[in-house]
Amino acid sequence: MWKNVEHIGIAVSNLKDSNGLFKSLFNKDSYKEEEVASEGVTTSFFQLGETKIELLEGESDSAIAKFIEKKGEGIHHIAFEVDDIHAEMDRLRGEGFQILNDQPKKGADNKLVCFVHPKSANGVLVELCQEIRD
Repeated sequence: MWKNVEHIGIAVSNLKDSNGLFKSLFNKDSYKEEEVASEGVTTSFFQLGETKIELLEGESDSAIAKFIEKKGEGIHHIAFEVDDIHAEMDRLRGEGFQILNDQPKKGADNKLVCFVHPKSANGVLVELCQEIRD
């Protein structure tokens, strides 16, 4: 089951500068910065009610850097929290959606994540996330 918008991912060229900009915009500090080596990104999170804004700065060969090179800074993806990421991946495949991951992988902020290809979702990169349960 899909629960809510977990976060909106925004690709940025300079995380430090963008943190300052969004701090001024939201009138609050980022609550967390984290490197996700497997994706070649450094992230920063702002909490706004139940939704988060994730700023993503990519290394030169990362998907985020390629996105910025092609489209410029801006909204990169919308992430939705789900109860059972494996079941949702299977269901979406059955519905004909192209899933970019064979299995969920560890993402930022203690989440398992997978992505739906934008060509399957009207040009929107959709991320599914589930809290990692120990």
